[in-house]
Amino acid sequence: MSIEWVNQAIDDLRAWGRAREVEVDADEVRLLCDYASDYLNVNELGDFTPETFDELLLSIYPRKVIAPPESAPETIAAARTLVAYLIETGAVPEERAARMRERIADIEPRLSDALADTANFGMAKSLFSSIGPESLEQSIAIPSGEVPDLGEAPCDCPGCTPLPAARLASPEELTAALGGVPMLRERPLPGAGEPLREWADVVTGILERDPRGSVTGSAELDEGLYDLFDMLYRLQVRVPVGVIGDYLDDLSCDGECDLDAVLDLLSWCGLLQVEDGEAELTPLAVWGLREHYLALGLDAPLAPDLAEADAFGLIQGLLEGVPAELAEGDIDRWLSGRTPGEAAGELLEAASGAPAVARGIAVTIVDRLGAEAEPQVRDHLDDAELRPHVIHWLAARRLPAPQLTQDELLWVSVDMLALAMPAAEEDPEIFAENMAASGPPAHMIEEMWRVDHPDVVEVLELLGRSIPDGTVAKAARKAAFKARSRTIR
Repeated sequence: MSIEWVNQAIDDLRAWGRAREVEVDADEVRLLCDYASDYLNVNELGDFTPETFDELLLSIYPRKVIAPPESAPETIAAARTLVAYLIETGAVPEERAARMRERIADIEPRLSDALADTANFGMAKSLFSSIGPESLEQSIAIPSGEVPDLGEAPCDCPGCTPLPAARLASPEELTAALGGVPMLRERPLPGAGEPLREWADVVTGILERDPRGSVTGSAELDEGLYDLFDMLYRLQVRVPVGVIGDYLDDLSCDGECDLDAVLDLLSWCGLLQVEDGEAELTPLAVWGLREHYLALGLDAPLAPDLAEADAFGLIQGLLEGVPAELAEGDIDRWLSGRTPGEAAGELLEAASGAPAVARGIAVTIVDRLGAEAEPQVRDHLDDAELRPHVIHWLAARRLPAPQLTQDELLWVSVDMLALAMPAAEEDPEIFAENMAASGPPAHMIEEMWRVDHPDVVEVLELLGRSIPDGTVAKAARKAAFKARSRTIR
């Protein structure tokens, strides 16, 4: 990420170039300085060494920057300009600078091959960081709700806040779980009817009726339990216990409650699971709450088991939002029902022609598969939208693969940023920070308008709003205008 010394160095470099009528590729030099700072402990210009350029140009640069092999001369020229500047400003001694020149000369004929090696740059890795630390190569981005301010209860109107689809454990699992509820060991169910129906009555009694402090020892806290559990049901994710504590403190007359005691009691009742500082509803609590909602006449839908869906259904279900733990289980079980080749073929067929986010989910799952899926993956090399992903998949497994062309590199950079758009809209500050750290360089952004991608205008407009560097942001806005004009024609 650019820091103060880099910004100052680039400003001084531009002035140095103007004074000597030397053409300075400031963007390229900034990239070298940024990566030297981020990865090689270069904290000032005087820290550059010959070894710094070895690491930068033959290791970091090919992995982090999307650049075609023919751009190697530009990068070498920028490195030489930087060395010339280091000498004239006295930042490094002449003997070290001479060794830098020798090292750059040695690197020059090798850089083009390094940039061409798809195993090095690994599918636009400089752009994966724009999506977030959990890149597509590592995990799947599944839409899910954020933890709300638990100080405000949701609207009671079902039309305003419809309940999300819930995933229920099987009746057999739920019945077995009843035996593990500490409260029921002390206060057994009546046993006159179906155990789960009796359990639903217990849940309603705890959360809906007026217990007057009989649950938590505080009438105010008991009165707020329904809203608390309603919000946990809607979230369907683990919540930091501190968030629950803040909510309960707001309810308490003296402004503070014994959080540990309340959590222990709700766990004893079989309603909460607390682990590693986070809490979530037990499967029994989810089932009991849903039964209560149904009794109130509310629509409480069930979430389908995505493991039973076809590839289209799996992708669509993940897009609609599934808690991460459920999603991982669904994906694992979906894959276990198919050979790697069958899974790859079905997923890539479903991804063909799909929006960028759906394609990203499909490709991410395929990325979990081993080399035995090669024939089915290779079958999609002729699909223009999937081809860059297929090339990356093959190269990452050291299988024969064609090189990505410059046009394909541009297309996949737009595709990856299109995949990042939902997250960018949700948290623009984090996206802007990631783009400042390792977004696409200005010269690439300037060419993106030519890419035949349905999301190119939106991607360039996003870059124009998000990139902190004013010059690069302006280039993105200008490219967006060109892309929009091209589509109008």
